Amino acid sequence: MTPDRALRTAEVIAVGSELLGSTRLDTNSLFLSEKLESLGIALRAKSVVGDSHDDLAAIFRQALNRVDVVVLTGGLGPTDDDVTRDVVASVLELPFTEDASIVAWIEQRFTRRGMHMPEVNRRQAMVPRGATVLDNPNGTAPGLFIEHDGKAVVLLPGPPRELQPMFDRLVAGPLGARAGRERIYRTQLLTTGRGESHIEEAIQPIYSTWRTETPPIETTILATPGQIEVHLSLRSDDAARANARLAAARDSLIAVLGDTVFSLDGRPMEQILGELLRTHGLTISAAESCTGGLLLSRLTDVPGSSAYVLSGVVAYSNQGKIDLLGVSPELIATHGAVSEPVAVAMADGIRTKTGASFGIGITGIAGPDGGTPEKPVGTVAVAVIGPDGGAKVRTLQLAGSRAMIKFWSTQAAMDIARKMIVRDEAVRRR
Repeated sequence: MTPDRALRTAEVIAVGSELLGSTRLDTNSLFLSEKLESLGIALRAKSVVGDSHDDLAAIFRQALNRVDVVVLTGGLGPTDDDVTRDVVASVLELPFTEDASIVAWIEQRFTRRGMHMPEVNRRQAMVPRGATVLDNPNGTAPGLFIEHDGKAVVLLPGPPRELQPMFDRLVAGPLGARAGRERIYRTQLLTTGRGESHIEEAIQPIYSTWRTETPPIETTILATPGQIEVHLSLRSDDAARANARLAAARDSLIAVLGDTVFSLDGRPMEQILGELLRTHGLTISAAESCTGGLLLSRLTDVPGSSAYVLSGVVAYSNQGKIDLLGVSPELIATHGAVSEPVAVAMADGIRTKTGASFGIGITGIAGPDGGTPEKPVGTVAVAVIGPDGGAKVRTLQLAGSRAMIKFWSTQAAMDIARKMIVRDEAVRRR
């Protein structure tokens, strides 16, 4: 055993056949990932395995070979299908002994409820040699902390109300003491309007050089609805130096990606646009067709949005566009309801009627039917009219489900408005 070996990497194994179904989710690994990272321990893998001795043993052996810390959650109960404790002892070749104090403690829990402790609960008092028992005031299953060949193995109960306080109270300290001085530092930027491959093409020549630096900066590109996220991270024992390097790296990516970058702190588009509107004393209204009110819903999800959101209209039918927004019937007949001229007229109509600084018009075909060869499903016209009365309009050709087309349409509309404000700021600063 080498107890002074730094713990740098971890793997979480969630145990329980119920987690393999469609009704139960493993939420513990999200909690553990955040907690481990705060200690400077990077989560390298996580897995879910059923209540099978052989399957769990195979996964546990693999984890021991590739990381410094293995955290197993669940499978510590008193029944035959609670195999975690037995598998860990078997793989590590550690004999069991019954801990009389655990038996007495479990008996007291049953007695306080006016019940007799079943004999099967004695299984929870079986402790592998050398293991530290982690008491559990919130349940009958104690946890275990085992040092093995310089690595740490942690067994935690499955219920989050038991696992989380146990980790914070009894596990974070010992792991942190072994993690060394290094911590993991991160920064991020969110982009929209360009695909994942285009972002990769633009920034790969830059971030590829960081891999050979000491310490290296790791780059992750993640496609999520409406945006592409770029995450940067590095491990360091100097917080100021690490954050300065990350900031410089992030700035070099922004220089290439330009105004497709809309957030540097994880805030979504609706919050970014809302803050810009609030800061500049601007207001916004929207006329929506295919998005059915989703744009206004997203904007008003932000607390305090009443300071800048004035009104909205869902004009789904052609007659609604005519009656509610003053769109010319001839315009619709000439260009079609899904067209840039109609989107502009919708934006102008809602802006005029409400007196908003910004008027937005969205009209399109969200599918799955309704498309034509000239205007297939996913064709969406988005128009934004700003304080100076000038209109910005785009026709999008979107792919995906009806929900995704609607979401992307609202993202594009907000991004146009955001860029109009940002560019106006830049002009005023000149």
